[in-house]
Amino acid sequence: MPGLSPDTILAWDFDGVLNRNVVDGRFFWADTFEEDLSQSLEGFSDHEFGDRLPEILTGSLDLKTHVDLWARQVGYAPGADGLLSYWFERDYVPADDMFALMDTLTERGHRQVLATNNEHHRTAFIENATGVSGRVERVFASGRMGVAKPHEDYFRHVTDTLMVAPERIFFVDDLLENVEAARAEGWEAFHLTDTTRAALPAILLD
Repeated sequence: MPGLSPDTILAWDFDGVLNRNVVDGRFFWADTFEEDLSQSLEGFSDHEFGDRLPEILTGSLDLKTHVDLWARQVGYAPGADGLLSYWFERDYVPADDMFALMDTLTERGHRQVLATNNEHHRTAFIENATGVSGRVERVFASGRMGVAKPHEDYFRHVTDTLMVAPERIFFVDDLLENVEAARAEGWEAFHLTDTTRAALPAILLD
């Protein structure tokens, strides 16, 4: 595929793309969770990533309220605020290569947006404490939209809000199901993996 047309809008996923927080299915933040907090990682993970995760990601269940329930159950004194601060900060591992690519695309005049599955507390962290917000014109987050990738309505909402033809959007995501869903809605899409990562700059810049 040749380089992008000048009017192409880049839509970037966050976790696994701009944030290299997962390696071989392992989250960096979890490595020292028990050592740092003296709490069970399994217990916390079961609480946060169980059946109610879809509700959290789409904003129908508030993450802070849910974490506060865990904190009270296990007697974690810093509470939800302390846990979320620890979690979000430990979970951010900036992908410098992707940020450099974004900067080059900005220099070339491309519009860029963030397209992420995140609820509103972590979305606020992403906007305020990472290098993302200064590089994109808009953040599309599932918790604010009420729908998450790979649902078709997620992609349609982004297309309608940007008021462009779907083929003008180039999407980068690390989950194949999201890439396939985007393509089904007419977007160009790239599946970012450890194997394909090195190929992306040539696709976008040549």
